[in-house]
Amino acid sequence: MFVTFEGIEGSGKSTAIATLARLLRERGTPVLVTREPGGTPLGDAVRSIFLESLVRIDPLTEVFLLNAARAQHVIEVIGPALKEAQVVLCDRFFDATIAYQGYGRGLDVDTLLRLCQEATQRIAPDLTFVLDVAPEISAARVAARGGSDRLEREGMAFHARVREGYLQLAERFSRMHVIDGSQTPDRVAAIALAELEARRARHPHA
Repeated sequence: MFVTFEGIEGSGKSTAIATLARLLRERGTPVLVTREPGGTPLGDAVRSIFLESLVRIDPLTEVFLLNAARAQHVIEVIGPALKEAQVVLCDRFFDATIAYQGYGRGLDVDTLLRLCQEATQRIAPDLTFVLDVAPEISAARVAARGGSDRLEREGMAFHARVREGYLQLAERFSRMHVIDGSQTPDRVAAIALAELEARRARHPHA
């Protein structure tokens, strides 16, 4: 089963993924944890460029950088793990491109979806959790952990557009499940685990 976590900066994705992975492993479920951009040597190299605060990148260039890393990620990591019947937990996938470069940057959403489908060989998540927090909470969390990358330095209006994009995507795709990211990490992980197990019960061959 392929499960992704999405949300604006500081929404708590990484903590929720780590907790959910631990809970699944305690139940004997084989789990692979990965992230985007990243997950492969190529992806990590793209990530360092993409998040560098001093680098200016055109929105369309962002899309092609992300999808180049994503294509390699699918071929090298995600695809093989799914063939081995592992549960793959991924911190962001193509929904992030739609939310950030589509709703955030203003590129055409349907064009981005087509590009992402080509990059992923039409592999899509079985379940996507959107950890929803207000931009004000996002900004406070980013400030509290110190330092900020290129995307984290975008203004409040940008992150508000991205958040709205995620919520619109969640209305469009039934695989997406919105969780209030202002709750405790344990509570978020518990909700995610319950939803994951419910969907696995409904679709045992997913």
